[in-house]
This record gives sequence, C-alpha cells and structure tokens, in this order.
Amino acid sequence: MCGIFGYLGPKTNSLELVIKGLQKLEYRGYDSWGVATDLNGELFVDKKVGKISEAKLDNFKDKSSNIAIGHTRWATHGGVTDINAHPHFSSDKTIAVVHNGIIENYQEIREELGKENFITETDTEVIPQLIAKYRKDNSFKDAVFKAVQRLEGRYAIVVLNVGENYLIAARRGSPLIVGVGKDEYFLASDIPAFLEYTKDVNYLDDDEMVVVDGGVEFINLTTGKPVKKRLINIDWQAESAEKGEYDHYMLKEIMEQKETILRAINQDTDEIMHIAQMIKDSRGCFLSGCGTAGKVCMAGEYFFSIIANRHVNFAPSSEFPVYHHFLRPESLLIIVSQSGETADALEAMEAAKKKGCKVFSIVNVEGSTIARQSDFSLHIKAGPEKAVASTKAATSQMALLLLIATAMIGELQEGRRLLAEVASQINDMLNPRFLNYIKEVAEKIKDQENSYIIGKAENYPMALEAAIKIQEVSYVHAEGFAAGELKHGPIALVTEGTPCISLVANDEVKKDIINNTLELKARGAHIIGISPEKHDVFDDWIKVPDVGIASPLVNIIPTQLLAYYIAVLRGLDPDMPRNLAKSVTVK
Repeated sequence: MCGIFGYLGPKTNSLELVIKGLQKLEYRGYDSWGVATDLNGELFVDKKVGKISEAKLDNFKDKSSNIAIGHTRWATHGGVTDINAHPHFSSDKTIAVVHNGIIENYQEIREELGKENFITETDTEVIPQLIAKYRKDNSFKDAVFKAVQRLEGRYAIVVLNVGENYLIAARRGSPLIVGVGKDEYFLASDIPAFLEYTKDVNYLDDDEMVVVDGGVEFINLTTGKPVKKRLINIDWQAESAEKGEYDHYMLKEIMEQKETILRAINQDTDEIMHIAQMIKDSRGCFLSGCGTAGKVCMAGEYFFSIIANRHVNFAPSSEFPVYHHFLRPESLLIIVSQSGETADALEAMEAAKKKGCKVFSIVNVEGSTIARQSDFSLHIKAGPEKAVASTKAATSQMALLLLIATAMIGELQEGRRLLAEVASQINDMLNPRFLNYIKEVAEKIKDQENSYIIGKAENYPMALEAAIKIQEVSYVHAEGFAAGELKHGPIALVTEGTPCISLVANDEVKKDIINNTLELKARGAHIIGISPEKHDVFDDWIKVPDVGIASPLVNIIPTQLLAYYIAVLRGLDPDMPRNLAKSVTVK
C-alpha cells in the first residue's frame, strides 16, 4: 500500500532526495504525502493532501540536512486530510514516524497513553507516542525495540529522533528494503525509489529491526540478538523504472510484453523440471493469487488440465485459508504474485505451512517476502511494474505456468519454442497501426457505462481479467463471463449498443463461443471480436496471432490497450486509478 522512504548520508539535500524517491513510489499510494527531517536540532515536518508528484522541490532547497524520512499515503485509518498524512510525531515533536500497514491494537494503546494526547484519526500516531514514552528511560534504539514489541498487526516503520543522527526501521508483514550506497543508506518500500543510487540491498524479514548509523545493524525483535545479512545485487536498470518516451507507465509496460515473455521463459532447465516434478509428486496441488494474479492462476488451471492432464485447484488467496481442511503434508501450494508482498498471499502460505505443505512461488521481485518464505521460487524477470494495473507481469506469469505444464509431459523445449514464437508475434502485433486501431475502437465505446466480456476454456479467465482492467483504470462497469453462462441470467443486462468483447481462439470451443456471441448480437450488442480470424458477427475485429493453447497471452493484450485508451479518452490517469494501490500489503 503506502510508500515509505528514508535517507542517511553525506548529501545535505536529503528532503529533495526523499521527495524524488517517493515520487518513484507514488504507485503505492497517492492520497497525501509528507516528509520530516532534523533541521538544526528541531523537527521539520511538511505534509499535504495530493500527489507527491505535485510537490515543489524549490520549497526545500534551503532546508539543509543529511537525514530525512517521507511517505506517500494510501489511506486506511482516518480520512484523507493534511493532519492525517504522514509523518506522524510525538507530542514533544522529537520523534517522527512513517508507517505502511495497520496497527490492530492502536485503540488499546491510545487509551493507555491518553486520548487527549492524540491529534489525528490514524492508527500510526500511537507509534511515535509509544516510542516517546519508552525514550524517557531508554536509548533511542531500546525505546524503538520496546515499542514495536507492543504493536499488533502488519507494519513497516522508519523512525527519526531529533538529535540522533541515525534512523531505525522495523517490519512485520509489510515490505522494507535497505539500499546500501557509498557511505549512504536508503530505507524504502520498493527498490525503484533508490535504484539510481545503488543496486546493493538488504531485505528485512518479519520481526526484524535495523539501525542505520554509518553502517547497518540488524536485530531480531523476538530474541534481541543481532542478525547477519547477505548484501544482494539487483540486476534492474534504473531506466527500466522510468516512463521514457511513453505518456504513461501502463502503455510502456503493455508494450514491453514483447520482451518480458522471453525473459520469463529464460529459466534454468533443471529448475523448471524440478518444479514439474514437485507438481507430479504432490497429492493435492493448489494455485493461488489475488486480483490479476488470481486470473493468471485460473488460466494455469486450464494449462495443466489441457497440456499435462493434471488436476490443479485454484482458490483466491483471501479465501485459501479455509481450504486448510483439505491440506496435508503431501500438498503443494503455488503462489503467484507481482510484488511478492501481497498480504493475502502471505496468509495463504502461512495456512499451507501450518499443514506441512510445500510452497512454490512465481514472483516479479527477487528477494521479496513471498520468494524468501517459499520452499522454491522462480523470478519472472519482468522488471519494475509501476502502473497499478498489472499487464506485463500477468503475461509473464502465464507464460511460465504454461512452460511448466509442457515440462510435465516431457515437452519443455517444445514449450519454449511455442512461447518464443508467441513473443515474436506479439512484437509484430504491437505496431503503431494496431495501437491506432484499438484507440479508434475505444473512441466508439468510451462513453458507455457498461461493458461485458466473454471467453471460454482458457480464455474465460481472460474475460474476468479484461473486466478488471476496464474497471480499475477507466471506471466503466465491466463484467467477464464464461460464454456459456450468458443464457443463465447475464444476457438480461445487454441492450442496444452495449459493448461486448468476445475472446476467440482457434481451439475446440471456437464454434461454441461464436454461437454465444451471436446470442449477444441478437440482443443488440456492439460486438468487439478479438480473434485470429474475422467472423461476420463482429462489428469491430481486433486481429491477434493464432498461437493455439497460448491464446490467453495474446488475447489479453488488446483488452489492456482498450482499457488504457478508454481511460485516457475519459481524461483519467491510467497509472493511478482512484482507491487502488499497487502492492496490497494489508488484509
């Protein structure tokens, strides 16, 4: 959810540096923002409602300091107001805190400390007040240690104390990464915030604290003992986290799919075969993810069924813990996540591990919590995905699941060839003429407030995913349906001119879905066909390559582009849709 950032080092323009870092984290929250620093022995705080991208750096040029913290907010507790924006501070304005997560026992702590001492509606404010209480009789380090012992829930915090030229951070359940540069240190929710300064990182694990004071000292919050950490070098390029020539990150990331699918399937053969064997050996295999990753898992169900003749179950991560009744040590849970930090996915993993199950994960952030807590993990190598709506990560995840399915029947090389050809055809498809045509289609339907998408077999999950894309970036009411289910109720929603998208592939169910599309046409629907072939029922035809079982990878891309162009034509920002954040790290 929220984005947090801290800096300590030789640079004296720390506030400007923190603001620039937060601007790279804006996809994590854009309700409000704020920064704090120790300015000549006094706490300086500035915080405002609005996007951090609107912050004026000139306002901070005369604020010279080598230490600062900042935050960009996605509101959970308390309204979107200046006073509820982070950082929050103690009553004596000596301690400032930025926080990502939810403190579940904040009301109890607030009562203990005296409600009259609080000025905000947030759960976060109890943290600096609690630290200040313990600070009276303890060092800064010990006060933070004692305070976080009291916190229940999921959190990542960074703490600044006036007069102490160092930062302390702690986490449980929410991501926090330490960037280690040349005599300077960064604390952030995600790597892009400091990627231009360093690619060397340490990851905090749950129930760990770090003291940054010219070095990094990690402490286990349960035992109080020091923890040794390995410095990890990240292979991302700084420019991969920038928009470049594109107007929006979403369009850039859609266009990158011609490369990211190839990177996803460029995996070690032994590792792919190991995963294939894990699935074969399991007794009860489950796929689980949230939102778009969940739709990827649903497509994976079809890949394993059609290609490998293997039954694999899907459950949304938020629902998966209920499945504990079916879990046994021989079960396998496959978790799919872009960020590798999704709270519901982590809880699904916890439920599986309690039953002794093995966990395999597919993630886009190497070293993320999900990756570290898995028995085995594969990295899709898609690079930073900064638009809230996931695009390139989704197709990369699907490609990897399809590849594993082919490995299960001894056809890994054939699977690689198929997916390499898919990537090549996507490269040909994503040309200016194709984009202009989809923009023309978007122009026809941009003012419609309802749209429906149908798919069948492996394209049914893509109908659901297309609806998510249209909903989240263009704010159009969209629903996806299994094509054969229309006549059981949903077709009553269709009126003259209603946009209906039909996802068609050259497969065993092609005739069925064309017949279902004809049923929509008969009720006056405006049919947008996404298909390798033109059919008379289509009012508008978006041509895609004929790639067989891999059709979900090519059929979903035009719907991503439609959602993008509808949003732009409606005057919306597709990168930062309202009420949403990129990484959902709260339940």
